[in-house]
Amino acid sequence: MELDQDAAYRAFTMKDARFDGRIFGAVRTTGIYCRPVCPARTPRYENICFYPSAAAAQEAGFRPCLRCRPETSPDLGSWNGTSNTVSRALALIEQGAMDHGDVEALADRLGVGERQLRRLFKQHLGASPVAVAQTRRVLLAKQLIHETRMPMGEVALAAGFGSVRRFNETFQQLFERPPIALRRGAGAENAAADGGSISLKMPYRAPYDWDAMLAFLTLRAVPGVERIQGQIYSRTLSVGGCSGLVSVEPGAGDWLKLTLNFPKVQVWPDVIARVRRVFDLAADPALIAAHLSEDPDLAPLVAQRPGLRAPGAWDGFELAVRAVLGQQISVVGARSLAGKITALYGQPTPNAAAQAMGLTHLFPTPADLAAADPECLSMPRVRGRSLIALAAMAAADPDLFGPRRSLDEAVKRLVALPGIGEWTAQYIAMRAMREPDAFPHADLGLMRAFEDEAGNRPSPVELLARAEAWRPWRAYAASHLWASYVPTPPRSRKDKIHDADAA
Repeated sequence: MELDQDAAYRAFTMKDARFDGRIFGAVRTTGIYCRPVCPARTPRYENICFYPSAAAAQEAGFRPCLRCRPETSPDLGSWNGTSNTVSRALALIEQGAMDHGDVEALADRLGVGERQLRRLFKQHLGASPVAVAQTRRVLLAKQLIHETRMPMGEVALAAGFGSVRRFNETFQQLFERPPIALRRGAGAENAAADGGSISLKMPYRAPYDWDAMLAFLTLRAVPGVERIQGQIYSRTLSVGGCSGLVSVEPGAGDWLKLTLNFPKVQVWPDVIARVRRVFDLAADPALIAAHLSEDPDLAPLVAQRPGLRAPGAWDGFELAVRAVLGQQISVVGARSLAGKITALYGQPTPNAAAQAMGLTHLFPTPADLAAADPECLSMPRVRGRSLIALAAMAAADPDLFGPRRSLDEAVKRLVALPGIGEWTAQYIAMRAMREPDAFPHADLGLMRAFEDEAGNRPSPVELLARAEAWRPWRAYAASHLWASYVPTPPRSRKDKIHDADAA
């Protein structure tokens, strides 16, 4: 990717935070790469070059700055909204696709050739997939070294390194010093395996409408699994057979505070990736707002909520279940039903910290629900049998709700599943698969948002045509429309069609 040297240098000279996460400056004389907001003196023009990602700078032989800490910059790439293939590849890399596979296997999952995938990464990120995966590991390890008192062996495993030896070799090669030398201050180590909690900063690009995100999660919090107390959201979670507790709250700056309590640190990269997806931390609100504001009807809604995000999901199967449960009933009803099913079929959590909060269960896994008796579910029998069939398919295919080659392919595969129609498929694609262009055009709330004084509203087909101008950010347009709509009691049974708020 080509960067304008003059414009990038001006951004560094002015310490312009708007470019934080967009560009990284590499100083030839020191071998260090920095963020635009680095407090160090700006190098001379001829001594600095610029890269579109931390991975590109690191692949070129530069090491991360110890002052501005590139690992704390917003997780944002210029590919966002430009290359769906790269976006999906990064999602898979975050989930550990490169920890146990190679670039060819990653390309196969995306339905592209290996050479094409490498070319797209070079074009949009300036680095190879392998370099991106390695940089993510290094930067996460560096963050854990700076922000926690974890032993170095646990840091290595938590960051995704296959061995402590490889971890030490990488840091020695990159920083010319052992990892322990990067830790500031002294103090007793706090091992996560001892049952302690670890807190990390999760940066985002401001603004961030935390109140809207918290309201969304509060309305859908499953009893026994999720809890909101004050400004803190907490929930039980099982990843890779390891159950633990996740808590998220607003930080003192442009970051969220994430607190993890998992005895197995190897699952942390996956948990952190899920947190990024659920809280939509990679979004660029300014870029999205500028595009959606071109529509005169959306412009005032975007202006009212400049930091509104499109919430993600902790697990694709969980979201699919909740979406099916929410068909044709209220949000409160769907939440209550999810709580009953969890109490019956979810596994009790062994996490003491979660139990102290009143969080008693994990959301049922596909295997848990597949063994359930559909006659015992508090829902119509046909829907109950569909839910059990869906669980059986998810148990047989763990990647059932994973990223697909395209939005159309994802929706096509989802609608073939029992109990899932077009609306539910689009909603799952939006939240679980993080498709920014997913759009459930048959949603009642979206159609009501354009209702005139006479009560006329667009048909699903008309709304879909209207939304063409919002691509590739239709999911965010839907979020703004839902946020603008104040629900009223339905006027007829026909109005009780799929409502996004019920999921």
